[in-house]
Amino acid sequence: MTMDLVKDVAQFGKVAVLMGGLSAEREISLLSGNAVLAALKNRDVDAHGIDVDENIVSRLVAEDYQRAFIVLHGRGGEDGTMQGLLELMSVPYTGSDVKASSLAMDKLKTKQIWLSMGLPTPDFCVLDSEQSCVQALEQLGLPLIIKPVLEGSSIGMSKVESKDELVPAWQKAQQCGGTVIAERWIIGEEYTAAMLDGQVLPMIKLKTTHKFYDYDAKYEANDTQYICPCGLSEEREAELGELACRAFDAVGASSWGRVDFMLDQDGQPWLIEVNTVPGMTSHSLVPMAAKQAGLSFEDLVLKILSLAECKQGS
Repeated sequence: MTMDLVKDVAQFGKVAVLMGGLSAEREISLLSGNAVLAALKNRDVDAHGIDVDENIVSRLVAEDYQRAFIVLHGRGGEDGTMQGLLELMSVPYTGSDVKASSLAMDKLKTKQIWLSMGLPTPDFCVLDSEQSCVQALEQLGLPLIIKPVLEGSSIGMSKVESKDELVPAWQKAQQCGGTVIAERWIIGEEYTAAMLDGQVLPMIKLKTTHKFYDYDAKYEANDTQYICPCGLSEEREAELGELACRAFDAVGASSWGRVDFMLDQDGQPWLIEVNTVPGMTSHSLVPMAAKQAGLSFEDLVLKILSLAECKQGS
């Protein structure tokens, strides 16, 4: 894979690494943010970590940053709000713009866009009452996956394998706020495609002993397997990479991110979601894919930061 690497870090000026925040993914964001901050400092970038709180506007104004590296996961940082603030302040920032960030954060809107374009994503129902739970059961069958559409890191998600589990799973997801959906369960293998500057990095196959790739499997379990190279043929991976690019582009995402999908037992791909600010610890999926492509964690971070230039005034 060919990728122009950053040589002159002076071009970046003073950089704010935005992390933490107030979302349910705060702790993961702090881990990601500190890893990014350390990588930038190791490459002599004038980088400063900011744990985002209600004083963020005054801090950004007072400290005069030339660009921002967004490592905020979840609401308040990945959903377009921080991107909008930085655009108003004319501060170039990493990742997707306001509109794409907002769309990708909403799993329901993302699926509706994909369906309008003929892209494959599992059948679903919106859950807004106990009666809608009954209807979802009739329409989709069991098992199901229940999801709050505005959370990441599998927060609030449940696999439902019996009728009695459905309403409690819906109520659990409701506590996260926002819309809740039931999605048809796909039996098969889970993959992720990391996107960087218009290119698809080597895909990763995920294996877990859990019911699904949940929060614990992502961040706490020591038996989750990440297989890269993923075992698919070169032709098949290229074909799926093209689908991932279409899914990424459909919501207007840019710069970098991740597309998650399943391959069912017949080899049919099913798009699951787009992540516009994926995890950035040394053990996260995008750095893992970058390493397979010959890109170190520090080179990856610098590359993402260099792409922030195009965001000013967008």
